[in-house]
Amino acid sequence: MAAILEREIKLRFPNPDEARVAVLATGATPLRGRRLQEDCLLDTRDEVLRQKRSVLRIRMESGKSLVTFKGPVQTAPIKVREELETVVGDGSLLLRIFGELGFHPWFRYQKYREEFALDEVVVAIDDTPIGTFVEIEGGDRGITEMAEALGRKPSEYLLDSYRSLFCEHCRQHGLPVTDMVFDEDV
Repeated sequence: MAAILEREIKLRFPNPDEARVAVLATGATPLRGRRLQEDCLLDTRDEVLRQKRSVLRIRMESGKSLVTFKGPVQTAPIKVREELETVVGDGSLLLRIFGELGFHPWFRYQKYREEFALDEVVVAIDDTPIGTFVEIEGGDRGITEMAEALGRKPSEYLLDSYRSLFCEHCRQHGLPVTDMVFDEDV
């Protein structure tokens, strides 16, 4: 099996409505409606995956679950890394199985995501507890063209993970780094 390379960038937007207007103005069409994604990053107690700059993630959304392995980020103007992903029947049970194998949750994060498509790219609008981001995934040229269509320059590309963005947000606001989840009353 050949390695699948994920290519993506994130762009900040003031709110989901402005992001949606901008994305639709590019000619992108709706792909998947807004839904809550709950992601859990797993690692061993001695952080073997983090030391390798890799990620093991379980995502649960709309009654469906995915397990994903992501390799180290490669040096490039956009975020590029190996990604292996498959659908699983029961994310909660998989979390328990991984726990028995020594992999435990170390960071949880939530976002409301809706997706759009145009040519070779998928554009996601992510409404997170730390703001709104548009994530563009696809080929290098498609990502660049979509970012330009959104009026953005390479200097505005965010290549950080949501964990890194959350840690920076907490540092800037003097908050402890916990899980990036919505308040219960939201």
